[in-house]
Amino acid sequence: MAIVYAAQLRPSKMELLALWLPQQPWFVPGDTEVERLGSFRFDDPAGEVGVETQLVGAGNNVFQVPMTYRGAPLAGAEDFLIGTMEHSVLGERWAYDAVGDPVYAATLAAAVLTGTPQAVQLRESDGETTVLPETSTISATGVPLASLPDLADLSVSTEDNVSTISAGGVELQVLRRLGQAAETTAAHGLTVVWDGQEQPVLIASGTVS
Repeated sequence: MAIVYAAQLRPSKMELLALWLPQQPWFVPGDTEVERLGSFRFDDPAGEVGVETQLVGAGNNVFQVPMTYRGAPLAGAEDFLIGTMEHSVLGERWAYDAVGDPVYAATLAAAVLTGTPQAVQLRESDGETTVLPETSTISATGVPLASLPDLADLSVSTEDNVSTISAGGVELQVLRRLGQAAETTAAHGLTVVWDGQEQPVLIASGTVS
């Protein structure tokens, strides 16, 4: 489960991304402002880090931006910092490009390699808890592993449209600019659909050596 507070964010996530995305080599600007098409979350087992993937439209392109939200800076991840936000409930939050965050690597690996589903999003307001509707839905492809391999010595590289997370014998590829194909030559893949996109689109793949 992921708790989503009825809170104000300053700046908003989209305001942060509108400044950050044009600085990325894989971003292709459109003739309109960036807009949120959908999102999904993973569960941090420790309950400390927010893990959310944004699907962002810009013109005719759709981009995947996985983000993590932390209550303090992540040591050694300065190059992955998107920016900071003031959360009206939780206070200052550090937002990261999640490919550089070990919590995201672990949750993505669980989804891609073992078929762990996305988190159920709950909203707490005035003492009541409600389940939020999903704006996008992920599905794993391939035969799920019985257990998750050990993730150690995390390293990240980005080439063209793909960010590759390497950890131990696990390699995860995160697509940045999304296409229409839902196929991968890797043993394990992750696809997504959202409102207006009924055909599954590949967003990540994984291999284990």
